[in-house]
Amino acid sequence: MIGLTAFLRPWPDGTTPATATRTPRTATAPTLPATATSTATAATPTPAAPTPTTNSPLDWQPSFPIRAAFYYPWFPEGWNQQGMRPFTHYHPSLGRYDVRSPSVLAAHIHAMRYAGLQAGIASWWGPKSLTDRNLAPLLKGVAGQHFRWSVYHEAEGERDPTVSQLTADLTYLRDRYGKDPHFLRIGGRFVVFVYAQPHDGCAMADRWRRANTVGAYVVLKLFHGYKTCPSQPDGWHQYGPLTAVSDHAPFSYSVSPGFWKANEPTPGLKRNLDNWRQGLRDMVASKARFQLITTFNEWGEGTSVESATEWASPSGMGAYIDALHDIVGG
Repeated sequence: MIGLTAFLRPWPDGTTPATATRTPRTATAPTLPATATSTATAATPTPAAPTPTTNSPLDWQPSFPIRAAFYYPWFPEGWNQQGMRPFTHYHPSLGRYDVRSPSVLAAHIHAMRYAGLQAGIASWWGPKSLTDRNLAPLLKGVAGQHFRWSVYHEAEGERDPTVSQLTADLTYLRDRYGKDPHFLRIGGRFVVFVYAQPHDGCAMADRWRRANTVGAYVVLKLFHGYKTCPSQPDGWHQYGPLTAVSDHAPFSYSVSPGFWKANEPTPGLKRNLDNWRQGLRDMVASKARFQLITTFNEWGEGTSVESATEWASPSGMGAYIDALHDIVGG
């Protein structure tokens, strides 16, 4: 235990027809120390084209559609939260693992590649945080493979960082990770996904436009009315695992297997493999530029597709990863 309150982000309870976002329950984050242009104006933005790919694993970058899963590099610390150990209703096939273990990381990367995914979006709570310290091993772990990592900037989900704070974060990411060949890039620009608060609106998009002086490819979490904002990022996505599917093509399409937070008595979204398979088929058919899985291993909220005793399969990958392999393509 290294001094954390809880890793879970603010969580929504309800939805709006336009965005399927949820209202926050509690704002929680790691308590480890932290430090520290995509510019367009359009009523209906058009996402930028990706960089061409090559056959060399070192030079390779995925082209659209980019299929990725949200990933949580905060274990084993994350097994112990809010007075519960383990903080999950489920039983991961790898046990209460440590993501710093090379064998665990190798198994995770193998599972995501088997699933037909091209990238992971690693939760990131800022410079010097636990998730920051675990990012370098993630990048090293995909050396020689057709798989890339991006980050999920979480701080925006619990407060409104200033422009200078955001610029500092982006500069840090560029200088420390952005030139790593294993970091996800589009058009040569390092990719940063950004979480958001339920009340966020166009002012948030404007802050990120002004902050991005380092050429990051910024993909913001969408909100009601996002298409009309004067400041448009490079892309938009949704993170809403209480909803089985979130269709916001051509920008993004995301699929959730279920939602059952560890300290809640009943699921917010019950698991159903038939619904999962149909959601994956619809995701592929959508041709959305970002096709996202929510999530690979968020065990505390019960959104994991990683193998568990409850959905183990003969392949060893688990039923949810098997479905991804069959439908998305491994």
